[in-house]
Amino acid sequence: MSGALTRRTLIAGASAAGLALTLAPAATAAEPTAYAAFRLVRTRPNTPSVPEITLPAGYSILAGTRYSVASRAEYYTFVVGPRNDAGVEIAVRWPGVAVETVVHQDTHLTMRPDPADGDRFTFTLPVRQSSADANQPTLQVWSIPENVPGMHWRIEHNDPDRVAGPWTTVPWPAGQVRSVVHQLVAANYICHASGLVATAAAKGHRWVLMGFETNNTLHPDNPPHWHISYNSGADFSAKTHNPHLWFDSDGRNYYNGMDVTGLGRLRYYVGDPAPMYDFIGTANGGRGNLTCTMTLREDGGIDIAAPTGPTYAIAAGRDGTLLEEVTVLRDGAPWLRVATIDRVRFGVTAIEVTGLADSRESASRVLRYDRLTGVLR
Repeated sequence: MSGALTRRTLIAGASAAGLALTLAPAATAAEPTAYAAFRLVRTRPNTPSVPEITLPAGYSILAGTRYSVASRAEYYTFVVGPRNDAGVEIAVRWPGVAVETVVHQDTHLTMRPDPADGDRFTFTLPVRQSSADANQPTLQVWSIPENVPGMHWRIEHNDPDRVAGPWTTVPWPAGQVRSVVHQLVAANYICHASGLVATAAAKGHRWVLMGFETNNTLHPDNPPHWHISYNSGADFSAKTHNPHLWFDSDGRNYYNGMDVTGLGRLRYYVGDPAPMYDFIGTANGGRGNLTCTMTLREDGGIDIAAPTGPTYAIAAGRDGTLLEEVTVLRDGAPWLRVATIDRVRFGVTAIEVTGLADSRESASRVLRYDRLTGVLR
């Protein structure tokens, strides 16, 4: 290996993974090994390609094709080496490709153009995460409309030009991408109205509403599914009931693969009640007290029943699907209609809620977010 290459790493590839030429990173007790991902967002989507990336001595690109990924809209990769919170200088040269921004976690890093080379720029990358997985926010574009005691809700923003991993070999899931936002909004209304959020908060627990993403090779999320999950604690490190709600191109939920701490995956289909518990005490085989029961409906919706009070449901809209809108039922009677539009290229999610039992419950809301990170403005 030449003297120049022992001091710097050059990544220059013809494949999505690129080519790494470097020494193995050295870590000491004072400088433990750390990881950092960055995402290069192209000004205009086009045929996927790979930039040349130069790293400082002691740093390398993490091995494996899932850690270096090209799509029409962007290129992302992972760096490994000694921890450096202040950051290390990364150089990128991408002939013929204009780069709009560099994203790390939910931050836009400052790009420094090279005055001597119009295709080259540098930026400073903090290297401080303890694992590659801890860098997943770099890859994902999601917004968090609500994070309060008892409820964590996020909306993933999917763009067909950003597809990666298994999503590059299957048709774009346009129906699921649209329907999931309606259903997340409806589930949030139900969790609050039914008292599920307040009850969870009083225990130091929380409900988690999440969609799916189509660009993260560390968490492929395929087939399309979404979640109404229950953490018996502050986060997913606590004992958890984690339903994976698979749905079709019309938004109809047809399978609930619920991962339960200590039990693995429990499988439920249309008409099967799926009870969820709080893991407090020894009742119900050690799963604790009932928090709610979810049952997939014949129309593709979901019945959600707390131990006491009305049974709520996410049900099909007026066209019989969950694609354009969903109906929210309370004890079988229409309560709300929810319709949403997510303009991912503009960073705008519009939410329209129509009160069917009481028009005073109608509401409109617009979420504005950074279209490249999902951070709400």
